[in-house]
Amino acid sequence: MKQALIAVDIQNDFCPGGSLAVADGDKIIAPANRLIKLFEQKGYPVFFTRDWHPADHSSFNENGGAWPPHCVAGTQGALFHKDLIVPERSFVISKAVEKNSEAYSGFQGTDLSVRLRSLGINDLVVIGLATDYCVKSTVMDAIQEGFAVTVISDAVGAVNVQPDDGEKAMLEMQKAGAKTAASSDFVI
Repeated sequence: MKQALIAVDIQNDFCPGGSLAVADGDKIIAPANRLIKLFEQKGYPVFFTRDWHPADHSSFNENGGAWPPHCVAGTQGALFHKDLIVPERSFVISKAVEKNSEAYSGFQGTDLSVRLRSLGINDLVVIGLATDYCVKSTVMDAIQEGFAVTVISDAVGAVNVQPDDGEKAMLEMQKAGAKTAASSDFVI
């Protein structure tokens, strides 16, 4: 099985100090970087998804949405975390780029599936933020698209609007067919 790593939305606004921060979201950087290096060494593709919203995005409170403004295209908050390794040969997938497109999933409104299939990928390893929103949506869409998926439990972090949302999301992904692993146990 040919694998790819999908790093979901490891952006400044989702890390401590950001406008929609995941508590301890930056703690996933070290295990994420370990996996990014591992995939790079093996010559396996690494994809980074990112929210890349227009300033008037429909998900923002001021426009009737559920969230504070975040990840506005071209702003500091939309950039990948400064400590995250983003290799030159990696792929960046921008999502939710249209005003009225929510797009929690890296597959929604993007060419991610086409790119993966063109590379012969059938097995995905998923890391990122936030477990209970964009990670879960990306994993569920990947499974629906027919990809095998492994979620790295110590390289994801949840918003936890409700205290157990991240835990529930992990269970939902497993029930749908995703496997889980720890970054320290992961080898290609």
